[in-house]
Amino acid sequence: MGFSNAVAIAGVGETDYSRDSGRSELRLALEASLAALEDAGIEPFEVDGIMKWSVDTSAEATVASNLGAKDIAWFGEISQAGNVGAALVAHAAAAISTGLANVILIYRGVNGRSGRRYGRGDVTGTRGRGGGAFTEPYGLLTPQHGLAMTARRRMYETGVTSAQFGMVAVTTRAHANRNPRATFYDRPLTLEDHQNSRLIVDPFHLFDCCLETDGGGALVLTSTERARERKGPTALIRAAAQSGPGKRSPATRTGQRLFTQAGLERSDIDVIQIYDHFGPFVIFALEDYGFVERGAGGKLVEEGGIAWDSGRLPVNTSGGHLSEAYLQGMNHLIEGVRQARGESTSQVDNARLSFVDTGIGTGAVILERNDP
Repeated sequence: MGFSNAVAIAGVGETDYSRDSGRSELRLALEASLAALEDAGIEPFEVDGIMKWSVDTSAEATVASNLGAKDIAWFGEISQAGNVGAALVAHAAAAISTGLANVILIYRGVNGRSGRRYGRGDVTGTRGRGGGAFTEPYGLLTPQHGLAMTARRRMYETGVTSAQFGMVAVTTRAHANRNPRATFYDRPLTLEDHQNSRLIVDPFHLFDCCLETDGGGALVLTSTERARERKGPTALIRAAAQSGPGKRSPATRTGQRLFTQAGLERSDIDVIQIYDHFGPFVIFALEDYGFVERGAGGKLVEEGGIAWDSGRLPVNTSGGHLSEAYLQGMNHLIEGVRQARGESTSQVDNARLSFVDTGIGTGAVILERNDP
């Protein structure tokens, strides 16, 4: 059993992306939320559910009262190192499909460059608490420190190379060069640029690392029946799944749940958005989700397989975290909706099924186009 397309993402909204927004994180969240509600054709007072990233500084009640919501029946947040966008969609869709709420807003507002910065550990650091007591004293202070070790191990196991990592950055930058909203809209990137850029944490070069961004994004979920009131195609939620810690890769387990729930094969997917806080993890996710065999992802990327519009698996068509903005998966969900609605700046022809990963396996959704 799954959602069977009974719930839709009826609206999406976002602010501009910048290095210094000049606004509070609450203001960014509200701007994006109002834009998403307008896109959905739904009035703010109709919102009766609201959800957020646990690391978002704007409380649900504060956002609801500023929007003018009258009665909130469903609220909450999810914590999984910030990579929870698909999980929030799954929880919201479950609430709507069981009648616990009718219109749920999911929002993210963050000054990730001018405020607290992920790259310095301001958000993810534990100050020696919990597991950090065993890693931070030895220099593993930020996500790139620990994940660099994962990437280097994968290079040893599968033979994937730095140049193949670089082609992820080059390909998604080309997508961003088509997207006026992207931070790097007007700045092309070559493989030579990537290889000559400085190492941040071996094996991550500068252009393997995501942007630090100020911005906001939001989604509005409601029943498919209600979403049809909006003019134009709708993005239906075909399936949504998540996985926590376990012996196998989270992406392997999430993928099995997701495709079983959806009743689909990997080959049915038309376009893919993958959480690229670090570019190499695009390759790892394609393998672990089962789109290609383990060890074949690097060659796929090197040969142009993830590029719009010639690749067989177009990936991160708005530019992703590497070249559009780092909004902890929110911009991937927005782009997934746009692809399903035929509105992307790198639109995949006749795209019907859009796959979105928002956390290297911790959660993913499949969106399906529904024409009016």
